[in-house]
Amino acid sequence: MGVFVFLPLVLPLTAWPVARLAEHHLHPRMATWLLTGASAVLAVCSTLSLALLMVVGTAQLPGNPLPDGWSDPEVREAVPYDEVAGRIAIPALILVVASCARAAWRHRRVRRRAGRALEGLPATSVVVLPDASPYAYALPGRKSRARVLTKARGRVRGNVRARVRGKVRATGRATGGARDRVVVTTAMLATLTGPERRALFAHERAHLTARHHRFLLTVQLAARANPFLRPLRTAVTYTTERWADEEAATSVGSRRIVARAVGKAALISRGAPSVTLAGFAVIGPVPRRVAALLGPAPAARSWPSLFTGAGLAAWGAAAGTAASALSSANSAVTLFVILKAATPL
Repeated sequence: MGVFVFLPLVLPLTAWPVARLAEHHLHPRMATWLLTGASAVLAVCSTLSLALLMVVGTAQLPGNPLPDGWSDPEVREAVPYDEVAGRIAIPALILVVASCARAAWRHRRVRRRAGRALEGLPATSVVVLPDASPYAYALPGRKSRARVLTKARGRVRGNVRARVRGKVRATGRATGGARDRVVVTTAMLATLTGPERRALFAHERAHLTARHHRFLLTVQLAARANPFLRPLRTAVTYTTERWADEEAATSVGSRRIVARAVGKAALISRGAPSVTLAGFAVIGPVPRRVAALLGPAPAARSWPSLFTGAGLAAWGAAAGTAASALSSANSAVTLFVILKAATPL
């Protein structure tokens, strides 16, 4: 195992160059997928390395529930500086698990609260709230358990469909979290013209269609698992907005209208209720978004050339991610073999 167990903890640094270059040289859709995938793999590998170190550290504590053979010198020799690294890994892993659990719980709580706030309102894809605070965001819905099971089995009876549709048409209401919805306030709409409103709605629908909240939640959890992944979280926050901007520009047919709508909304918007929900105007990257919209549309290349700065950064991040996965896998297998040999039958 040796030093390989420590590599996944620092290999996220190899993704820093692509976090910046991808924003300018890759299509936003590809950049989002690349950065999110790298973040997820690197976070899992670093967490696994912490878990392996924690096993060695826990075995050294008096009164631990692990087999006595796991504290033998042969096991400790598998980890350099085992006394320090093993004991530091215990609180570090606890902190990582607690931080990720808190972020996931907060995301779920915000979605539930936002869904409950919309309960009883008309079952439309766009909800306009009479609020003096200007904001707009995309609220992803959640399918009910019965609906998921029915879809999985592929057995939906026609008369059941008819009764459900009839009930929705008769009441005009739906549960708050049953479908994807765009939430916007009257104060936000009052500042935009007709074409700019269409750009806003197209932007938020793009967030919902591409399920951007999943990308945002993934990089948020990854950054909690390893602080070295925070630049990737910031980059994905930007690229998801740029992805939605490009989709809105295609839908509206004018990049200038979308840029004007983004700029206006940024001056007054208070943002989305959570960092894992996509809003229309996030103050930080707005100037760059407007500048990108005033320029030509990005080329939808599948992968950048190796002989460019973005290509070198992308391949470097891919190599770092692969090395992290191999290092964590090698460490896990090695420690498993050592512990199995040290465990009495």
